[in-house]
Amino acid sequence: MIEKLKSRLVELGRVAVAYSGGVDSTLVLKASLDALGSENVVALLAVSPSLPQSEKDEALALARQLGAPLEMLPTEEVADPAYQANAPNRCYFCKDHVYRALRQFAEKGGIEHVLDGMNAEDTLDVRPGRAAARELRILSPLHDLGFSKADVREAARALGLPNWDKPAAACLASRVPYGTRVTPGLLSQIERAEAALFDLGFRELRVRHHGDVARLEVPEADLPRALHQREAVVAALRATGYTYVTLDLAALRSGSMNEVLKARSA
Repeated sequence: MIEKLKSRLVELGRVAVAYSGGVDSTLVLKASLDALGSENVVALLAVSPSLPQSEKDEALALARQLGAPLEMLPTEEVADPAYQANAPNRCYFCKDHVYRALRQFAEKGGIEHVLDGMNAEDTLDVRPGRAAARELRILSPLHDLGFSKADVREAARALGLPNWDKPAAACLASRVPYGTRVTPGLLSQIERAEAALFDLGFRELRVRHHGDVARLEVPEADLPRALHQREAVVAALRATGYTYVTLDLAALRSGSMNEVLKARSA
């Protein structure tokens, strides 16, 4: 599958890659560099309060390791009232800002093709941002070639990418219930809460924000550990402004804030 991906990329000539430091976009970036050479590839990292500083730092370090030209593009989605309103289509307004900034940068540099890292499984959840991708002509080679998440990790490992097994990440706004206004201050609180738990040794988690309540999601295997470290977890989250701390016994799952939407449509 790697060779099919590289062959597809060769057809494009020059590309800009919507890069986040996650395994999907890193695979697209690495394959682009291998197929086209660094002179024909640029990684574009969108930077806003919805991107944790730790994710930004890791993405920058990995791009340097790969020898990829990289540009950081500030995006203004958090200042958009439509984004702040946090309706179920919030992701559309986010991706519209992000992909528009990437498209404008690419076109100024004479680059026609902008690629993202969407894989073939990313359409299984609620994804309003895909409409923005279509409108702005963003290409998704992993999706088009049928790469599952397992295929992505296998290919990334084969290419020696250090983040081949990195847990999936999502923007900080995905921790906020629909209808709760998204602000930079709220995103900062969530970022600090999750960073405090990473410092306790947890590798994969989400702190879902419910006003004064922090609902912690960790993988099922980490539930006993979270209970064992209960006092430290509670202290860490209270230090970031939460009054109440809950542990979600359903464990970590991607897009859990969308469950309410699926229940309403059932």
